[in-house]
Amino acid sequence: MASNVSVSQLPSQLRDLVLAAAPRDEDFGASDKDRAEVSDWISKVANGDIVQPSTAKDLDATLTPKTYLVSNYFTAADAALYGALHPIISQLQPAQYYSHPALTRYFDHIQSRPTIRKAADTLTPAFSLVSFDLDNVPKVERKADPPKKKEKAPKAAPAATAEKAPKEAKSDAVPTGKSEGPAKKEKKEKKEAKEKGAGGGEVAAKKAGGKSAPVVEESGEPVPSMIDLRVGHIVDIRKHPDADGLYIEQIDIGEETGPRTVVSGLVHYIPIEEMRDKYLVAVCNLKPANMRGVKSFAMVLCASAKDGKEAGIELIQPPPGSKPGDRVYFEGEKYESGTPLSQLNPKKKIFEAIQPDFTTLETREAAWVDPATKSVHRIRTANGVCLAPTLVGASLS
Repeated sequence: MASNVSVSQLPSQLRDLVLAAAPRDEDFGASDKDRAEVSDWISKVANGDIVQPSTAKDLDATLTPKTYLVSNYFTAADAALYGALHPIISQLQPAQYYSHPALTRYFDHIQSRPTIRKAADTLTPAFSLVSFDLDNVPKVERKADPPKKKEKAPKAAPAATAEKAPKEAKSDAVPTGKSEGPAKKEKKEKKEAKEKGAGGGEVAAKKAGGKSAPVVEESGEPVPSMIDLRVGHIVDIRKHPDADGLYIEQIDIGEETGPRTVVSGLVHYIPIEEMRDKYLVAVCNLKPANMRGVKSFAMVLCASAKDGKEAGIELIQPPPGSKPGDRVYFEGEKYESGTPLSQLNPKKKIFEAIQPDFTTLETREAAWVDPATKSVHRIRTANGVCLAPTLVGASLS
């Protein structure tokens, strides 16, 4: 196999690490295309060109949208790159690894994998665990979409024309200076009343540049398709330093900007070992919120037992074959083609209006039940329906 040839080119200790951490055939690729990519990456590592301090910036850019080097699962290529990076990463000072966030995130994610740790422990100290000072990472401000501002209409031009009009004409329209104020006030009130009519009428359209007034994003009754659900993958997780019940996760949702920081109150319900490397469903258009000093940019969708949280909480799981960023939607012609809002307005309480009717069916399938028609709309991706591992009749939040 080409992959075996590539591995044989690696230095002896690195070769031993790769073969111990990736012992299965599928670790070298699940398809011909993936096997070719794995082999190519291992060859690059063996050549030594890709792992140099001078290439760190390029490698950081390459890893920014990636969780793994090939497709969306761990392969021998990841073991090889991790092992080759170890001598460099282990010598970096905080300021240096802070400047390469994607590379640091990737390295820490791979070194934390059980198969890597088991293989590395037999080769210690060559591949000892590298500790990162993540508590003092400079905060990168991820700005939420700015709220849409209502533009004030420009003052009507006729006022300027009126100033240029002959005083005689003005005196015809307004006999005395005393009556001028009430007349203008009455005119203004009529104008405002017209503009406040349904849809803004013709005046509103003229203010928009002669075009029809745009539909406000949050207009209409809340519907589930307004919620932006996507497949996410936990690439890193740690406990919040200032809150016993909170996790801080880095979740890949397929964005070019890299994983989002998400804070979840799941410490007392789901062990950290069961959270690591998990695929899940993320609510991606809630307004970012500060959680004990850490800003959270999404929410993990969980099922809570019908007898209460103490009876169990589980991550809602996307179907097999899902990739970070895959669209999650509600079945039904009315909702499948719907476009989520860019950001849910907290004042409109859209999520709060929809969420009480989320549930898991007898089949453990996640769904929304229309309270008006009682019709069931399962939550799914193009690959299948999202499930709770065991909970039936659960609420979702």
